[in-house]
Amino acid sequence: MKHISILKQALPYIRRHKGRTMVIKLGGELAAQDDALRSLAQDLSLVVHVGIRACIVHGGGPQATEMSKRLGLQPVMVEGRRVTDRETLDVAKMVFAGQVNLDILSALRAQGVAAVGLSGVDGDVIHAVRRSPVEVRDSESGRVSMVDYGHVGDVVDVQPRLLSLLMDNGYVPVISSLASDEEGNVLNINADTVSSVLARALGAYKLISLTTVPGVLVDANDPATLIPYLSPVQAREAVASGVVRGGMKPKVMSLVEAVEGGVERAHILSGLDEGAMLLELFTRDGCGTLIATEAHAPRPAEVTPPGGKVDARAARKRERKQTEGGVA
Repeated sequence: MKHISILKQALPYIRRHKGRTMVIKLGGELAAQDDALRSLAQDLSLVVHVGIRACIVHGGGPQATEMSKRLGLQPVMVEGRRVTDRETLDVAKMVFAGQVNLDILSALRAQGVAAVGLSGVDGDVIHAVRRSPVEVRDSESGRVSMVDYGHVGDVVDVQPRLLSLLMDNGYVPVISSLASDEEGNVLNINADTVSSVLARALGAYKLISLTTVPGVLVDANDPATLIPYLSPVQAREAVASGVVRGGMKPKVMSLVEAVEGGVERAHILSGLDEGAMLLELFTRDGCGTLIATEAHAPRPAEVTPPGGKVDARAARKRERKQTEGGVA
């Protein structure tokens, strides 16, 4: 009877999500772990088979770092973003569009998902220009310096027709974070940025970022400091104040930009917690950090500003029970 109750609880969420588009960003650190990737592929299979249109974007940072070191190259990261010289770009092409993309495709195939591997270069999906040197403030020292990221691109246009065509015909696009400029020069794009611009271009109503942490934490070493909800303004304040720092900064800012660009709800969840995405999508419990505008936010009583400790799951569960129809 318990299992029947769980299935019935999922019904309103399945009805709400069916036929809608979700962009799911899968961190490279998850793809590098066989057990985690297998579990996520099972979850994604369920998502697809209940009628959700899914588009997957992935990174491959840990794999690129490992390959660079094996080739005698020293990876350089600035504020969570990779500096990409010519040799590092060659590594990114091998790893992102090759190794990681194929690993994800094979895991999905094992779970009965018809997935298609692409990069932003395919079908002119993502147009980019090489990033000019920019001023970057070190989050620890506060020092400002000019940084040339090399063969790194900024997105200037998105043409999602190919992705829509694939999803219309039952396929799941799996996209690596490479793009090109008008001259065909390949550029490395942050995968969080790619997921954000694609979510907006596809009119997705959810963007889900799967990472190795349970969400935005006030104290990175204390899961009890999870912040269950942030408005875009609160999220920007958390970045400015240093609550969000390092590699989490581009993740949070990409979700903020997606929400400000029309995506209803954006989530940061742990891909290492078995079934976390399914809990968020199909149950009252929920998990992770939600970023949304006031129109799609939890009730004011459940909003916790950065700095406060909360029982995050209990807060989200109360919010869902109070929301008619169960908005996930």
